[in-house]
Amino acid sequence: MTPTSAPTAPAAPPPADSMPRLEALAGKVVVVKFGGHAMVDEALQRSFARDVVTLLRAGVHPVVVHGGGPRISSLLTRLDLEVRFTAGLRVTTPEVLDVVRMVLAGQVQREIVGLINAHGPLAVGLTGEDAHTLTAVRRPAWVDGDPVDIGLVGDVVRVDPETILALLSRRRVPVVSPLARGAEGEVYNVNADLAAAALAGALGAERLIVLTDVAGLHADWPAGGEVIERLTAAELDALLPGLTGGMVPKMEGCLRAVRAGVRAARVIDGRVPGALLREGFHDRGTGTTVFPDRADERPQHADRPGGPHRSQGPAEHP
Repeated sequence: MTPTSAPTAPAAPPPADSMPRLEALAGKVVVVKFGGHAMVDEALQRSFARDVVTLLRAGVHPVVVHGGGPRISSLLTRLDLEVRFTAGLRVTTPEVLDVVRMVLAGQVQREIVGLINAHGPLAVGLTGEDAHTLTAVRRPAWVDGDPVDIGLVGDVVRVDPETILALLSRRRVPVVSPLARGAEGEVYNVNADLAAAALAGALGAERLIVLTDVAGLHADWPAGGEVIERLTAAELDALLPGLTGGMVPKMEGCLRAVRAGVRAARVIDGRVPGALLREGFHDRGTGTTVFPDRADERPQHADRPGGPHRSQGPAEHP
């Protein structure tokens, strides 16, 4: 599939020091997980949308996967439904799932699509349910080495990227809500970090960028310490059992992504205006970047934007 010419929608120019990296990424897929404080701050939302459009105009193929945790929790509280997390994953009853679907696909996704489309007819929203893009199985949370039932929470076991590829070939920005179907038609709530990682691997993305509310992975997590700038997959694998809370799925997602062939996965502070362009494409600086253990680990992909796989098997559990 040959992409058509890039749109002429106006967007803020990227920082000068990010331009060489954007030029090197022309024609490549970059998956961005949009979450945290940036999703509830209007100025940061607009900044993020401008950054996405700038990537598109630079010839990059951005794919946005969004969260919506604060909005979901707020509505659950208003409806007098329990807000509970285990090992960084939301406990999802059928009633909670109804709220998750409504907020993600009916509110948050539409807002992100609208902000990007303020620059032109560029973004298209979908969920992992659509066209069976994401297929999942029920997953537990793991606490002290033991599985804990957390309800209708899914782990992605297959990705069909054809719908997203069709959008990329038309120079559109897919905005994906992290919901998935099971083999029997059941619907699962999928952690957005893990959904983004699964898509990045299946699309043969050059990079996965995770925007969050912290500066990166601290050396003495969760007590603090300096941010770890660079990690190999093996180093992260060793650290993962000691992590807690929301950092668990973020770093698990980064590990899965690089082991599926993504060249680098980067966690950056989304509370900083312009963070996607200023920090997302630097191997050093603020944030934490995870690399494969060896440069030759990247699989050979098909000749498509970013070189995607057609599907992805069960994600590896570290």
